[in-house]
Amino acid sequence: MAKNTLSEIKNSLDAHVGQKITLRANGGRRKTVERTGVLEETYPSVFIVKLDEEQQTFKRVSYSYADILTESVEVMICGDNDEMRASYIKP
Repeated sequence: MAKNTLSEIKNSLDAHVGQKITLRANGGRRKTVERTGVLEETYPSVFIVKLDEEQQTFKRVSYSYADILTESVEVMICGDNDEMRASYIKP
């Protein structure tokens, strides 16, 4: 059953490749990291986000679909004019 859920998460992210997203991830030790970028590619086990130029620490980050399933990463899809839609990718 978990495999079907992971594939559903992947399919929902596939529909948003090339769109701007915001990630809210657990940074450890009670820290939450929020990043904005473009969903660049999806692979069978991970997805790649190209971060905005303002955030110079990393150019790209990758997360697994299991991170979304365990709710350690929250993905929000941005609207056309960079406003947040009420569109979350959830398990």
